Amino acid sequence: MPRPLTIPVERLIGHAVAPTGALRDWLAGELRQRVVGDTAPTRAAELFEADGPRWFADDAPIRRVHADASMFVGGLRALLLQSLHPLAMAGVAGHSNYRTDPWGRLQRTADFLAATTFGPAEEAQRAVDRVRSVHARVRGTAADGRPYSADDPHLLRWVHVAELDSFLAAHDHYGERPLTGAERDRYVAESAVIARALGVPAPPESERALRDQLRSFRSELRGTPEARVAARYLLVHPPLPLAARPAYGLIAVAAVALLPRWARRPLRLPYLPVTEALALRPAGDAVTRTIRWAMTPGASRPHGRAATG
Repeated sequence: MPRPLTIPVERLIGHAVAPTGALRDWLAGELRQRVVGDTAPTRAAELFEADGPRWFADDAPIRRVHADASMFVGGLRALLLQSLHPLAMAGVAGHSNYRTDPWGRLQRTADFLAATTFGPAEEAQRAVDRVRSVHARVRGTAADGRPYSADDPHLLRWVHVAELDSFLAAHDHYGERPLTGAERDRYVAESAVIARALGVPAPPESERALRDQLRSFRSELRGTPEARVAARYLLVHPPLPLAARPAYGLIAVAAVALLPRWARRPLRLPYLPVTEALALRPAGDAVTRTIRWAMTPGASRPHGRAATG
């Protein structure tokens, strides 16, 4: 269990005179403990230092996106968007331990992204195999009587396109170097490699195809009671000590501000375009800049280690 993300009194009253490097190292350590857990140094070595071929080249857009601090915002947006599919949400509500072990779930998700994006090919395949093994056991009946299974190719496609759309949206607004031109299509095509390994049939390989596939799900989406409970948990009652909630709150409002209007109404989330433009998105920019500052302390540090190492 990760230790609580608390801010000692001496940090609050003395951070102005504390060495910048010490403050940055402390914040980076707190973030890694929360996102990766106690095995962060060992896991970083396994993924970033080990020899062997990778699924993606060093200059791959997928590495730039998944290493960036904007993923904190994109990941939360993805969870909110994915909850709008009743069958996907039924699987989460019935089988996920996101309320009893939220940080463990976050760490497993972060490890999967790191392994498939940056790790040696064998580590990437092991991560995929673990997820597919879990998916094979997740099945049941939703509140409306429809059966669901986590390895249903249709639901896998929804989870993938919602995640991909969210990561791109967050990187567009808060990324250090947003993708441009052909890089965007390349990112979608690279993400398709992971999607196919997980069992997604014909995943999108261009940004246009991504938009088309996302649009094709619109008629299936709705705000179920389970989805609204999850949204309240993620946005209003996160499992954090009071000292950590202001920073998390900035990530949360930034994620909501990136949701399309059609996705907010089912979750009973407000649409405040002026407030979002003038306050919420600048706040999101501030918090992602702070995370990036903490996680990339030196120019010599490999860019791909920002998110996990």
